[in-house]
Amino acid sequence: AHRLGRPVKWVELRGEYFHIANQGRDQVQELEAAVARDGTIIGLRVRVLVNCGAHNASTHGQRTLMMSSGAYRIPNLVTDVYGVMTNTTPTGPYRGAGRPEAAYMIERLIDEIARVTGIESLELRRRNFIPANAFPYRAATGTVYDSGDYAHALDVALARLDYPIARQDIERRRAAGEIAGIGVAVFVEPSGGGWDSAEVRVAPSGAVTVAVGVSPHGQGTDVGIAQLVADELGVSIEQVSTRHGDTDTTPQGIGTFGSRSLTLGGAAAVVASRKIVDKLRRIAAGLLEVAPDDVTYRAGVASVSGAPDRNVPFKRLASAAYNPGNLPIGVEPGLDENAFYLAENNQFPFGVHIAVVRIDRDTGRPTVERFIGVDDCGNVVNPLMVEAQVIGGLAQGFGQALWEEVVFDADGQLITGSLMDYAVPHADQLPNFELDHTTTPSPGTPHGVKGVGEAGTTGSPPAIANAVLDALLPLGVTALDMPFTAEKIWRAIREASA
Repeated sequence: AHRLGRPVKWVELRGEYFHIANQGRDQVQELEAAVARDGTIIGLRVRVLVNCGAHNASTHGQRTLMMSSGAYRIPNLVTDVYGVMTNTTPTGPYRGAGRPEAAYMIERLIDEIARVTGIESLELRRRNFIPANAFPYRAATGTVYDSGDYAHALDVALARLDYPIARQDIERRRAAGEIAGIGVAVFVEPSGGGWDSAEVRVAPSGAVTVAVGVSPHGQGTDVGIAQLVADELGVSIEQVSTRHGDTDTTPQGIGTFGSRSLTLGGAAAVVASRKIVDKLRRIAAGLLEVAPDDVTYRAGVASVSGAPDRNVPFKRLASAAYNPGNLPIGVEPGLDENAFYLAENNQFPFGVHIAVVRIDRDTGRPTVERFIGVDDCGNVVNPLMVEAQVIGGLAQGFGQALWEEVVFDADGQLITGSLMDYAVPHADQLPNFELDHTTTPSPGTPHGVKGVGEAGTTGSPPAIANAVLDALLPLGVTALDMPFTAEKIWRAIREASA
């Protein structure tokens, strides 16, 4: 453009994108477990090979090792990760960035331990869960989990499925010649690392503007932050507008990634809002002629403690904030507060996903008949936003589990270079997701929120994998790698019956 003196537009073709864009997940995982007779996991050895492609991307493998013990209390752990440079497209972060890989390997291991020991897999999980009263919990990796109640989430998911009836139905169908199975996966992941900032400004009219460093990319973060501010100030969400994405006028931020936007950007907005409330209480104290400690602020009204009839509403307080004659000594005019929020530790959302799978005996085609998703992202700000995030992640997780695979030939040439060769899920291939949630607030954030953006991609692949292997187990198939394509399953069935 500089040389020509004219604007230049480059349009990337889909085939070019497949050749040059980062790809995700590529790991080879080897696990060994030491298990007591009662099913208690005493120790775990993990070895992970990460295909970095043409650039170093081993940090994703490190995140996998960070969460390698999952939701389980495993006292002894040996981990090794190797970043392997190859002549393939570089590996980069993909929704979850190391955490789905960790959930996959530990949940597949749990089912394998159950198969070898004869201990029922749900009971095995319960015996090894980190207890709800053990948090904050430091894992053998050094990772500190903030909060969790995995047994409760499992109970909710099993009740939603009506597990005993569902298991009886699977056995009945098997007796009739069908290939069907149920898979359970319990996952936990870190979210919300780093810092963010926000500014809350109240105009004399009572209109509220919140400026944040994070920017929504379609996930509705701006709406969620507006809800948080409205709740803190006790006003309607219609009074709150959110400003983002303008680096000239918005506070500093470090990006939208890692399930951190509403967790950290929202936390900064909450802290700034509480500063506003504190100032409103001091202004109200002057108007009501009492000490600030005697003022209670609730639902947009400041009142004298013990005398609720003596009160000042939010709109009058906002107007008074800009009239120096109405202000107590030492209170500056205006109603504008900033906050910088630094998380001392990650938050750890978790969940339980259950898949019911049917496999066509003649073609090997798997069909997920039911899918239960119970997620815990702490306090839920907006249930519809949470549901949308989970469903989007589930669609991507289904793609990884059942269809998507990047294939190179022996010479390093890309074979799956178009959407004719690289299969992604269609809407009609997905079941109606049956979603629920539990609530375990994070003690590390002022609003108790944890991230949820990567839950769907973390829990669904191991749930589907365990369901497929559960369905194939009566046929003698005990191991199979993702993606569980019809051809791969068909070949496994034929080889097992040969």
